[in-house]
This record gives sequence, structure tokens and C-alpha cells, in this order.
Amino acid sequence: MDTIVSCPRCGKSVVWGPESPWRPFCSKRCRLVDLGEWLDENHRIPGTEDDPDEDSPMSEH
Repeated sequence: MDTIVSCPRCGKSVVWGPESPWRPFCSKRCRLVDLGEWLDENHRIPGTEDDPDEDSPMSEH
């Protein structure tokens, strides 16, 4: 039985298998639109801010 996932861009159903080369996206277009959003910094992975006082000075290296 094939696993069906939703395209993260448009929500269309996609078969998770070799017959869907753009998985988890439904198409090349959805894949490129999503990539463009990451490149435009519309998506982010949460993290912590670096504390500049904790970094070792460059002169020590």
C-alpha cells in the first residue's frame, strides 16, 4: 500500500514513492516556490542568538 502525503506548498495529495519525483511536493513548481521562500528568508528554523562575549577572540586562533 502506498503512503499518501500532502504537498507542503499547496496541500495536494502526493504518493510517497518513485513515481513522484518531486516528493514531498506535488510538482517542480511547488518545490521551486518553496525554495524561493527559504531563499527570501520567509521561513526560518528557530535557534538561539549567539552571545558575542562567549566567542573566543580571533587573535587567539
